[in-house]
Amino acid sequence: MIWLIGLGGSLGAAARYLLGNLVNKKAKNIYPFPAGTWVINVTGSFLLGWIANLHLTGGIDDWVWLFGGVGFCGAYTTFSTFGNETITLIQSNQMKSAVIYVMTSVIVGCVSAAVGLAI
Repeated sequence: MIWLIGLGGSLGAAARYLLGNLVNKKAKNIYPFPAGTWVINVTGSFLLGWIANLHLTGGIDDWVWLFGGVGFCGAYTTFSTFGNETITLIQSNQMKSAVIYVMTSVIVGCVSAAVGLAI
């Protein structure tokens, strides 16, 4: 089963890289914080909530949970990048952007996970 997690993680990491670059290029002058990571973490929270609900209710097999929930979502979302980008904003004296980034990431991410879990 470990290979399922690894395969899902590989795909999640690639999706994260590609989508993050795309969103950051499009949102470069629009948002005062790292929009790519924000979008990825919010969509990943929703997806993980949805997959968790399917797994908990018996709607998917364990291998799908391992591949999609543990592997893909685990590599797609990233707390380490979120933390690093927050510190970078603080170090560059962009406190307002850092606070907006942290607050919206946590609140919208949790709401997204709850919506995914409720579906």
